[in-house]
Amino acid sequence: MEQVIFDAVKELFDREIDIELTRPDAKFGDYATNVALQLAKPLGENPRQIAEKIAEKLRLHDDFTEVTVAGPGFINIRLSDAALLDLLHARPITKRLGKEVVIETNCPNPFKAMHIGHALNSILADTMANLLATDGATVHRVSYHGDVGTHVGKSMWAILREINRDPAKLNDVPVEKRNEFMSRMYVEGSRAAKESPEARAEIDELAKQSFVLDDPVYKQVYEICKRWSFDEIDSNVARLGNVPIERRYVESETEEPGKTLIIEKTPDVFTKSDGAYVFQGSKYGSFDNVFIGSNGNGLYGAHDMGLIQLKHQDFPDLDLSITVNGEEQAAYFRGVIAASELAIPSLKGKLFNYATGLVKLTTGKMSSRTGEVVTIGWLFDEFTKAIAEHGGDASEEIVAGALRYQFLKVKIGSDVVFDINEAVSLTGNTGSYLQYAHARARGVLNKASVEAAFPTTIEDEDRALIRKLTEYKEVVEQAMKQLEPHHICNYLFELAQEFNRYYEKNRVVGSEKEAHRVALVALYADILKAGLTILGIAAPEKL
Repeated sequence: MEQVIFDAVKELFDREIDIELTRPDAKFGDYATNVALQLAKPLGENPRQIAEKIAEKLRLHDDFTEVTVAGPGFINIRLSDAALLDLLHARPITKRLGKEVVIETNCPNPFKAMHIGHALNSILADTMANLLATDGATVHRVSYHGDVGTHVGKSMWAILREINRDPAKLNDVPVEKRNEFMSRMYVEGSRAAKESPEARAEIDELAKQSFVLDDPVYKQVYEICKRWSFDEIDSNVARLGNVPIERRYVESETEEPGKTLIIEKTPDVFTKSDGAYVFQGSKYGSFDNVFIGSNGNGLYGAHDMGLIQLKHQDFPDLDLSITVNGEEQAAYFRGVIAASELAIPSLKGKLFNYATGLVKLTTGKMSSRTGEVVTIGWLFDEFTKAIAEHGGDASEEIVAGALRYQFLKVKIGSDVVFDINEAVSLTGNTGSYLQYAHARARGVLNKASVEAAFPTTIEDEDRALIRKLTEYKEVVEQAMKQLEPHHICNYLFELAQEFNRYYEKNRVVGSEKEAHRVALVALYADILKAGLTILGIAAPEKL
């Protein structure tokens, strides 16, 4: 269709212009374009007159049953039934075929509880990876975790006291209680660091020990608890519905390559001041930041630059490297990316950080500096109870679907605010509603006396539903281009509503039009499942 309009403009005005189509309200047509307004200034003509000329040309095309001009020069187009049916065969155009992408799909630190903010970042990054893969890219999912530093010192301070420095006592902690134990230890260490200067001094020393591990008892306890943490992280990420990672990076392996590169790129990229290495990020939309301290220790910036190097070494042909972090870290990452692109010019334009908003529950405390957080486990328990109270199937995949959708339906960067009971409703804009909608459609198909075929005609009552079905391709292309899953969420909800309106007025099984309507139900169910799959949400056959 774009090509038809492009050719008309070329023939009429000898201009080549990208044609952008939008979906107007159904009463105005199936598509609209503002190409006449775009041409008005370069042609020096009235846009309405330009639109009339283009419309006259388009009316000669068999695929267009009605072409009208509205307002200052908008062109509305209604398609023929045959052209509308042809759109149902269209598939999203992939534009990243052959591209190689590395994306961090989870990054919670060990020795701490995995909380609701980690869930947001993990779910969003995993779904972005799905969009990239759908767009044809080769996607490498990786993770990054801080296994050294102050947070480790806080946990180790409490753990060593709890077991009286006897690693064998860790065997007394049941497997199912390990995460609870680790969470409690971190909370105790965080509280002690805040309330006791003596404890804070001890924690600082234990934090340093996480870098060297030359105390045999400390090392043994550290390695056991680190393994427990990663087992819990992997379990939680799987519960969220994420695709497994193929490579895990940890902070302890990033400092040396980061420091080496920074020193090598001084004074070209970094400046040395009183023994510290500083990047003047204020010149690049960030802030001036110390990457290596005056004591010679690499700080966060050095570690992140080391990580970038490791990913580049493991995936030398990468075209895109993506991280997803909270908005409070956005300025920091602008500085890290700017410094990395200056230090490694081949990475220029390949490094991106996406900033998320905050997660807020309508009830309950979210988090505090004491280490108390809303954990993934608590969140799953609450969703499970809420789904059961609504009379639904509280299986893991249903719970994960409800949880994922609440995060994904919000535009990236916006705060996520949700009520758990509303999030599992079968009547609102929720993952549970869409999972139920899919199961309901499959149930209709299972009761039908005919096999689904592809529709060959459009009845008057079909047009609104078919028109909505044809939007899937465009919505997925938009979501892939912008890496914004909320477009698919909004579309699937609107599609389910449109189908419900159709189904309420038009009997399927047992009607004289059963074969035709079964075809539409099958198309609807397939598109619903395809969209949910991109979102990482299971589409159950029955509930």
